[in-house]
Amino acid sequence: MELPPGPHDDPRTWDDDSDPEPEPDPDAQAEAYVSRVLSPPKFGLAPPSAPPLTAPAAFPGVPEPRVASKGLAVEVPGLLSLPPELLLEICAYLDARLVLHVLPRVCHALRDLVRNHVTWRLRAQRRVRAPYPVVEEEDFDWPAACIELEQHLSRWAEDGRWAEYFCLADGHFASIDSVLLLEGGTLCLSGSRDRNVNLWDLRQLGVEPSQVLVKALGTQNSTHKGWVWSLAALDHRVCSGSWDSTVKLWDMAADGQQFGEIKGKAAVLCLSYQPDILVTGTYDKKVTVYDPRVGPALLKSRRLHSSAVLALLADDRHIISGSEDHTLVVFDRRANSVLQRLQLDSYLLCMSYQEPQLWAGDNQGLLHVFANREGCFQLVRTFDVGHRSHITGIKHSLGALYTTSTDKTIRVHVPTDPPRTICTRSHHNVLNGICAEGNLVVAASGGLSLEVWRLQA
Repeated sequence: MELPPGPHDDPRTWDDDSDPEPEPDPDAQAEAYVSRVLSPPKFGLAPPSAPPLTAPAAFPGVPEPRVASKGLAVEVPGLLSLPPELLLEICAYLDARLVLHVLPRVCHALRDLVRNHVTWRLRAQRRVRAPYPVVEEEDFDWPAACIELEQHLSRWAEDGRWAEYFCLADGHFASIDSVLLLEGGTLCLSGSRDRNVNLWDLRQLGVEPSQVLVKALGTQNSTHKGWVWSLAALDHRVCSGSWDSTVKLWDMAADGQQFGEIKGKAAVLCLSYQPDILVTGTYDKKVTVYDPRVGPALLKSRRLHSSAVLALLADDRHIISGSEDHTLVVFDRRANSVLQRLQLDSYLLCMSYQEPQLWAGDNQGLLHVFANREGCFQLVRTFDVGHRSHITGIKHSLGALYTTSTDKTIRVHVPTDPPRTICTRSHHNVLNGICAEGNLVVAASGGLSLEVWRLQA
């Protein structure tokens, strides 16, 4: 349900951050937050299902319609004399990258076949045999999606038996609550309640175990003075948010040296780092925007919610925030005003956005999918993917979907409608977040470790 604009939505009500507020004890505040927000959910009535979408037609058996038949009508014996349906059947046994990059060089007929997006849509439907993608879009990149789908299914085939597993347990002495992969998955950062941000070199996995942990960022004492709760990156620049009400900025191209610090008035629970803005979501219900290129300088601060801001993301047009008050707020950067305020039946803890699909996990163990349709976000699907408690981490891409939960599991899915779970890994403690990049998947554990899976390249 979308709420009408409230008093906080008036652009004239920007908070100038000048009101005096007593400084809270960050440790006590953090303990109370975890006890309240991450306590086991109270299950009541099931959330209402979102209106169904029109599912794309399935393509069992021989694909229709005939693709590029005009270009392939070659009246000579040989491969090209075969009907397009048989050519597609043969191509289905070839690697998608080979089909996309090599076959077009053979002849014009194969080039026309490969360049037709219907070819790739038929191939993807054959692989997943379910409505895909969840949100239909006119400019969907079918070749890229098909390549990623097939790679994802291959890497996690046979319940993930070919994935190498590593447990990095010798770096933190308290729960790890945030994780971030850098440089294609070669480097990893982890933020912990021990107040440190650790840098890991994942190229050393299985080679030099003693060199995997590189160092803790910052001084010898600790990176922050409170729990490290959030991490974000832009190229080689990284920021860390903490319960000590600060955001610290680090230059990984300069050996992780600190190059800036933002001192706020409340715990920093979520971050988004963009080329022109750095956005924070804080415990005092505010979304605050800084310019990281100068200072960083404070641009504006808005109290968009009536409770703590738990999840946040931004792009060049929107800032999207989810709160403990059960709302999702979409802020229009260009109009400098609230575009939407959606009332939900639960609160969102994590989000992953690849336009036009916004995937989010909540405190009841459910996944929600929102569609961005011409700047208007609509809830289109709600899925139960098997988690029994809070979904704390989500990573969605064209062909892959990962989730972590306080039910102590990581689940690997295919992002169809509904998602198909192809692998589940159980852990001895809660899992607080997930990151996937390149052939690496890393989960943050409440059991003081990083859980790492290295997939087939």
